[in-house]
Amino acid sequence: QVQLVESGGGLVQAGGSLRVSCTASVNTFSYTMGWFRQAPGKEREFVSTINWSGGIIAYADSVKGRFTISRDSAKNTVSLQMDSLKPEDTAVYYCAARRWGQDMGAAGDVDYWGQGTQVTVSA
Repeated sequence: QVQLVESGGGLVQAGGSLRVSCTASVNTFSYTMGWFRQAPGKEREFVSTINWSGGIIAYADSVKGRFTISRDSAKNTVSLQMDSLKPEDTAVYYCAARRWGQDMGAAGDVDYWGQGTQVTVSA
């Protein structure tokens, strides 16, 4: 069983920056890794994914140009640098993983979830 443990997050003012990271309990070299988020009363939504090599990266339109995903396969970690944060970015951010390098563009594609970390952006 793969365990994903997030760290980071917190409270920041609009326009500020935060970084969330996720460490996996197994070698995730062949996994697609990424982040989803869920705001109160809303469905969990795709934020960003990165493939095994880091050569294929996708972002939701709402975060493109402000968020940057990266991974360190040697350390089994994936991180999300969030800049120019907006109040509408407030949500619980979940680390996600899918086996065998498959696409992971929707919550239903995810094989493993982290427990989530809260990101709150004040106006």
